[in-house]
Amino acid sequence: MKVIDYLEKANKTLFSYEILPLKRGGRIDEIFELVDLLAPYEPPFIDLTSRSAEVYYDEFDDGSLKRHIRRKRPGTIGLSAAIKNRYNIETVPHILCNGFTKEETEDALIELNYLGIDNVLAVRGDDLRKIPKQDKRPRNKYASDLVEQIQTLNRGEYLEELQEAYATNFCVGIAGYPEKHFESPNLDADIEYLKQKVDKGADYIVTQMFYDNQAYFTFVEKCRSAGIDIPIIPGLKILTRDFHLRTIPANFYVDVPEALAKQIKGQSKEDIVRAGRDWALAQCQELVEANVPCIHFYIMSSGKEVTEVVSQF
Repeated sequence: MKVIDYLEKANKTLFSYEILPLKRGGRIDEIFELVDLLAPYEPPFIDLTSRSAEVYYDEFDDGSLKRHIRRKRPGTIGLSAAIKNRYNIETVPHILCNGFTKEETEDALIELNYLGIDNVLAVRGDDLRKIPKQDKRPRNKYASDLVEQIQTLNRGEYLEELQEAYATNFCVGIAGYPEKHFESPNLDADIEYLKQKVDKGADYIVTQMFYDNQAYFTFVEKCRSAGIDIPIIPGLKILTRDFHLRTIPANFYVDVPEALAKQIKGQSKEDIVRAGRDWALAQCQELVEANVPCIHFYIMSSGKEVTEVVSQF
Protein backbone atom coordinates (compact mmCIF):
# COMPACT_ATOMS: atom_id res chain seq x y z
CA MET A 1 0.00 0.00 0.00
CA LYS A 2 1.29 3.45 -0.83
CA VAL A 3 1.90 6.20 1.69
CA ILE A 4 -0.47 8.48 -0.20
CA ASP A 5 -3.23 5.84 0.12
CA TYR A 6 -2.83 5.73 3.89
CA LEU A 7 -3.03 9.51 4.07
CA GLU A 8 -6.13 9.69 1.89
CA LYS A 9 -8.01 6.93 3.73
CA ALA A 10 -7.13 7.92 7.30
CA ASN A 11 -9.93 9.24 9.51
CA LYS A 12 -7.49 10.43 12.17
CA THR A 13 -3.91 11.63 12.47
CA LEU A 14 -1.44 8.79 11.85
CA PHE A 15 2.01 8.39 13.40
CA SER A 16 5.03 7.25 11.40
CA TYR A 17 8.72 6.91 12.20
CA GLU A 18 12.16 7.28 10.69
CA ILE A 19 15.04 5.07 11.82
CA LEU A 20 18.71 4.64 10.94
CA PRO A 21 20.25 1.53 9.38
CA LEU A 22 22.76 -0.31 11.52
CA LYS A 23 26.41 0.66 11.64
CA ARG A 24 28.79 -1.79 10.03
CA GLY A 25 28.95 -4.95 12.10
CA GLY A 26 25.67 -4.24 13.88
CA ARG A 27 23.05 -6.88 14.73
CA ILE A 28 19.78 -6.80 12.84
CA ASP A 29 18.11 -7.74 16.13
CA GLU A 30 18.79 -4.16 17.25
CA ILE A 31 16.47 -2.91 14.50
CA PHE A 32 13.87 -5.58 15.23
CA GLU A 33 13.89 -4.65 18.93
CA LEU A 34 13.18 -1.02 17.97
CA VAL A 35 10.40 -1.95 15.56
CA ASP A 36 8.95 -4.31 18.20
CA LEU A 37 8.54 -1.22 20.36
CA LEU A 38 6.89 0.82 17.59
CA ALA A 39 4.70 -1.82 15.97
CA PRO A 40 1.92 -1.87 18.62
CA TYR A 41 1.12 1.74 17.68
CA GLU A 42 0.28 0.64 14.13
CA PRO A 43 2.56 2.89 12.07
CA PRO A 44 1.40 3.10 8.44
CA PHE A 45 5.03 3.25 7.34
CA ILE A 46 8.61 3.41 8.62
CA ASP A 47 11.36 5.35 6.83
CA LEU A 48 14.89 3.95 6.51
CA THR A 49 17.53 6.62 5.97
CA SER A 50 20.50 6.32 3.62
CA ARG A 51 23.92 7.95 3.41
CA SER A 52 26.53 8.02 0.71
CA ALA A 53 29.25 8.07 3.41
CA GLU A 54 29.68 8.75 7.11
CA VAL A 55 31.79 11.12 9.16
CA TYR A 56 33.32 10.26 12.52
CA TYR A 57 35.82 12.08 14.72
CA ASP A 58 38.83 11.14 16.84
CA GLU A 59 39.10 13.38 19.89
CA PHE A 60 42.52 13.95 21.45
CA ASP A 61 43.61 14.98 24.94
CA ASP A 62 44.42 18.51 23.79
CA GLY A 63 40.79 18.96 22.70
CA SER A 64 41.51 18.74 18.99
CA LEU A 65 39.45 16.66 16.59
CA LYS A 66 40.44 14.71 13.51
CA ARG A 67 37.70 14.18 10.93
CA HIS A 68 37.41 10.87 9.06
CA ILE A 69 35.09 9.75 6.29
CA ARG A 70 34.22 6.07 5.98
CA ARG A 71 32.20 4.14 3.45
CA LYS A 72 28.43 4.46 3.49
CA ARG A 73 26.30 2.80 6.16
CA PRO A 74 24.80 -0.22 4.37
CA GLY A 75 21.46 -1.89 4.83
CA THR A 76 18.75 0.53 3.72
CA ILE A 77 17.28 -1.76 1.05
CA GLY A 78 17.77 -5.00 2.98
CA LEU A 79 16.29 -3.63 6.21
CA SER A 80 13.35 -2.12 4.32
CA ALA A 81 12.50 -5.55 2.93
CA ALA A 82 13.12 -7.31 6.27
CA ILE A 83 10.83 -4.97 8.21
CA LYS A 84 8.08 -5.13 5.61
CA ASN A 85 8.14 -8.92 5.45
CA ARG A 86 8.48 -9.48 9.20
CA TYR A 87 5.94 -6.89 10.41
CA ASN A 88 3.75 -6.23 7.37
CA ILE A 89 4.53 -2.52 7.77
CA GLU A 90 5.22 -0.46 4.66
CA THR A 91 8.76 0.88 4.52
CA VAL A 92 10.12 3.98 2.80
CA PRO A 93 13.81 3.70 1.91
CA HIS A 94 15.59 6.97 1.19
CA ILE A 95 17.10 7.34 -2.28
CA LEU A 96 19.95 9.85 -2.64
CA CYS A 97 21.33 12.04 -5.39
CA ASN A 98 24.76 12.71 -3.96
CA GLY A 99 27.29 9.93 -4.27
CA PHE A 100 25.34 7.82 -6.75
CA THR A 101 25.12 7.63 -10.53
CA LYS A 102 21.82 7.43 -12.37
CA GLU A 103 22.68 3.81 -13.19
CA GLU A 104 23.20 3.00 -9.50
CA THR A 105 19.93 4.73 -8.68
CA GLU A 106 18.07 2.76 -11.33
CA ASP A 107 19.58 -0.48 -10.02
CA ALA A 108 18.41 0.34 -6.48
CA LEU A 109 14.92 1.14 -7.71
CA ILE A 110 14.74 -2.11 -9.67
CA GLU A 111 15.75 -4.06 -6.55
CA LEU A 112 13.11 -2.28 -4.47
CA ASN A 113 10.51 -3.00 -7.13
CA TYR A 114 11.41 -6.71 -7.10
CA LEU A 115 11.07 -6.72 -3.30
CA GLY A 116 7.57 -5.26 -3.48
CA ILE A 117 8.54 -1.93 -1.93
CA ASP A 118 6.42 0.79 -3.53
CA ASN A 119 7.42 3.86 -1.51
CA VAL A 120 10.63 5.92 -1.60
CA LEU A 121 11.78 9.28 -0.31
CA ALA A 122 13.83 11.25 -2.83
CA VAL A 123 16.45 13.48 -1.21
CA ARG A 124 19.65 15.13 -2.33
CA GLY A 125 21.56 13.75 0.65
CA ASP A 126 24.99 14.48 2.02
CA ASP A 127 28.01 15.32 -0.11
CA LEU A 128 30.63 13.20 1.65
CA ARG A 129 31.37 10.60 -1.00
CA LYS A 130 34.08 12.07 -3.20
CA ILE A 131 33.69 11.49 -6.93
CA PRO A 132 36.90 11.25 -9.02
CA LYS A 133 37.13 14.02 -11.60
CA GLN A 134 37.53 11.48 -14.38
CA ASP A 135 34.20 9.88 -13.47
CA LYS A 136 31.81 11.52 -15.92
CA ARG A 137 28.88 9.15 -15.48
CA PRO A 138 25.51 10.96 -15.30
CA ARG A 139 24.15 11.80 -11.86
CA ASN A 140 21.14 13.55 -10.42
CA LYS A 141 22.25 16.94 -9.15
CA TYR A 142 19.06 17.92 -7.35
CA ALA A 143 16.20 16.07 -5.68
CA SER A 144 13.90 17.36 -8.45
CA ASP A 145 16.09 15.47 -10.96
CA LEU A 146 15.80 12.33 -8.83
CA VAL A 147 12.01 12.65 -8.67
CA GLU A 148 12.00 12.94 -12.44
CA GLN A 149 14.10 9.77 -12.84
CA ILE A 150 11.77 7.82 -10.55
CA GLN A 151 8.69 8.98 -12.43
CA THR A 152 10.38 8.13 -15.73
CA LEU A 153 10.85 4.58 -14.45
CA ASN A 154 7.20 4.61 -13.38
CA ARG A 155 6.41 5.13 -17.07
CA GLY A 156 8.53 2.12 -18.01
CA GLU A 157 11.36 4.22 -19.45
CA TYR A 158 14.82 2.97 -18.48
CA LEU A 159 18.25 4.50 -19.03
CA GLU A 160 18.86 2.11 -21.90
CA GLU A 161 16.37 1.02 -24.52
CA LEU A 162 14.86 -2.33 -23.63
CA GLN A 163 12.74 -4.55 -25.84
CA GLU A 164 10.45 -5.38 -22.94
CA ALA A 165 10.34 -2.85 -20.10
CA TYR A 166 7.82 -2.93 -17.29
CA ALA A 167 6.76 0.22 -15.48
CA THR A 168 7.38 0.56 -11.75
CA ASN A 169 4.78 2.05 -9.43
CA PHE A 170 6.62 4.07 -6.79
CA CYS A 171 4.98 6.58 -4.49
CA VAL A 172 7.50 9.41 -4.11
CA GLY A 173 7.99 11.48 -0.99
CA ILE A 174 10.20 14.55 -0.73
CA ALA A 175 11.61 16.72 2.06
CA GLY A 176 10.36 20.18 3.01
CA TYR A 177 11.89 22.77 5.36
CA PRO A 178 9.54 24.93 7.48
CA GLU A 179 12.52 27.08 8.51
CA LYS A 180 13.98 26.86 4.96
CA HIS A 181 16.89 24.80 3.66
CA PHE A 182 20.15 26.30 4.89
CA GLU A 183 21.33 26.93 1.32
CA SER A 184 18.23 28.91 0.31
CA PRO A 185 18.29 32.70 0.67
CA ASN A 186 14.78 32.80 2.14
CA LEU A 187 11.71 30.65 2.74
CA ASP A 188 9.85 31.87 -0.37
CA ALA A 189 12.77 30.89 -2.60
CA ASP A 190 12.99 27.52 -0.89
CA ILE A 191 9.30 26.88 -1.57
CA GLU A 192 9.91 27.64 -5.25
CA TYR A 193 12.47 24.81 -5.31
CA LEU A 194 10.00 22.59 -3.46
CA LYS A 195 7.37 23.36 -6.10
CA GLN A 196 9.77 22.11 -8.77
CA LYS A 197 9.92 18.72 -7.05
CA VAL A 198 6.14 18.64 -6.78
CA ASP A 199 5.76 19.52 -10.46
CA LYS A 200 8.12 16.65 -11.35
CA GLY A 201 5.74 14.21 -9.68
CA ALA A 202 6.25 14.08 -5.90
CA ASP A 203 3.26 12.63 -4.04
CA TYR A 204 3.77 13.98 -0.52
CA ILE A 205 6.13 16.06 1.63
CA VAL A 206 7.74 15.24 4.99
CA THR A 207 9.14 18.25 6.81
CA GLN A 208 12.40 18.70 8.61
CA MET A 209 12.01 18.64 12.39
CA PHE A 210 10.75 21.80 14.07
CA TYR A 211 9.97 22.83 17.64
CA ASP A 212 7.57 25.70 16.98
CA ASN A 213 4.32 24.59 15.36
CA GLN A 214 3.74 28.06 13.99
CA ALA A 215 6.71 27.52 11.67
CA TYR A 216 4.90 24.47 10.24
CA PHE A 217 1.53 26.23 9.91
CA THR A 218 3.15 29.20 8.14
CA PHE A 219 5.06 26.84 5.87
CA VAL A 220 1.89 24.98 4.88
CA GLU A 221 0.08 28.24 4.21
CA LYS A 222 2.89 29.47 1.97
CA CYS A 223 3.02 26.13 0.14
CA ARG A 224 -0.71 26.25 -0.56
CA SER A 225 -0.41 29.82 -1.82
CA ALA A 226 2.37 28.65 -4.16
CA GLY A 227 0.10 25.98 -5.65
CA ILE A 228 1.49 23.00 -3.71
CA ASP A 229 -1.52 20.86 -2.87
CA ILE A 230 -0.03 17.48 -1.90
CA PRO A 231 -0.04 16.30 1.76
CA ILE A 232 2.55 17.90 4.04
CA ILE A 233 3.54 15.68 6.98
CA PRO A 234 5.11 17.45 9.99
CA GLY A 235 8.35 15.95 11.31
CA LEU A 236 9.24 15.98 15.01
CA LYS A 237 12.21 14.89 17.11
CA ILE A 238 12.20 14.69 20.89
CA LEU A 239 15.07 16.45 22.67
CA THR A 240 16.53 14.05 25.23
CA ARG A 241 20.04 15.37 25.92
CA ASP A 242 21.55 18.70 26.96
CA PHE A 243 23.92 18.63 23.98
CA HIS A 244 20.94 18.51 21.60
CA LEU A 245 20.66 22.27 22.14
CA ARG A 246 23.95 22.55 20.26
CA THR A 247 23.99 19.62 17.85
CA ILE A 248 20.47 19.81 16.45
CA PRO A 249 20.66 23.49 15.38
CA ALA A 250 24.22 22.93 14.09
CA ASN A 251 23.38 19.87 12.02
CA PHE A 252 19.77 20.46 11.01
CA TYR A 253 19.58 24.28 10.96
CA VAL A 254 16.45 24.48 13.08
CA ASP A 255 15.59 26.84 15.90
CA VAL A 256 15.02 25.65 19.46
CA PRO A 257 12.61 28.05 21.21
CA GLU A 258 13.97 29.79 24.28
CA ALA A 259 11.18 28.37 26.44
CA LEU A 260 12.26 24.82 25.57
CA ALA A 261 15.96 25.58 25.88
CA LYS A 262 15.44 26.91 29.43
CA GLN A 263 13.75 23.66 30.45
CA ILE A 264 16.73 21.63 29.23
CA LYS A 265 19.92 23.58 29.76
CA GLY A 266 21.79 22.42 32.84
CA GLN A 267 19.06 20.07 34.03
CA SER A 268 19.35 16.44 35.06
CA LYS A 269 18.96 13.71 32.45
CA GLU A 270 15.55 12.75 33.82
CA ASP A 271 14.30 16.35 33.76
CA ILE A 272 15.61 16.85 30.22
CA VAL A 273 13.83 13.74 28.94
CA ARG A 274 10.63 14.81 30.69
CA ALA A 275 10.81 18.33 29.26
CA GLY A 276 11.53 17.12 25.73
CA ARG A 277 8.75 14.54 25.87
CA ASP A 278 6.20 17.01 27.27
CA TRP A 279 7.10 19.58 24.63
CA ALA A 280 6.61 17.00 21.86
CA LEU A 281 3.31 15.92 23.40
CA ALA A 282 2.07 19.51 23.36
CA GLN A 283 3.17 19.86 19.73
CA CYS A 284 1.31 16.67 18.82
CA GLN A 285 -1.86 17.77 20.58
CA GLU A 286 -1.96 21.00 18.61
CA LEU A 287 -1.12 19.26 15.32
CA VAL A 288 -3.80 16.60 15.88
CA GLU A 289 -6.34 19.33 16.61
CA ALA A 290 -5.32 20.92 13.30
CA ASN A 291 -6.13 17.60 11.55
CA VAL A 292 -2.68 17.03 10.07
CA PRO A 293 -2.65 13.78 8.08
CA CYS A 294 0.29 12.21 9.89
CA ILE A 295 3.04 13.08 12.38
CA HIS A 296 6.49 11.71 11.55
CA PHE A 297 8.95 11.10 14.39
CA TYR A 298 12.70 11.05 13.80
CA ILE A 299 14.29 8.34 15.96
CA MET A 300 18.06 8.04 16.34
CA SER A 301 18.25 4.92 18.54
CA SER A 302 15.72 4.71 21.36
CA GLY A 303 12.00 4.79 20.67
CA LYS A 304 10.90 4.81 24.31
CA GLU A 305 10.16 8.53 24.58
CA VAL A 306 8.34 8.53 21.25
CA THR A 307 6.03 5.69 22.27
CA GLU A 308 5.29 7.49 25.56
CA VAL A 309 4.01 10.40 23.47
CA VAL A 310 2.16 8.42 20.82
CA SER A 311 0.43 6.26 23.46
CA GLN A 312 -1.51 9.37 24.51
CA PHE A 313 -3.41 9.33 21.24
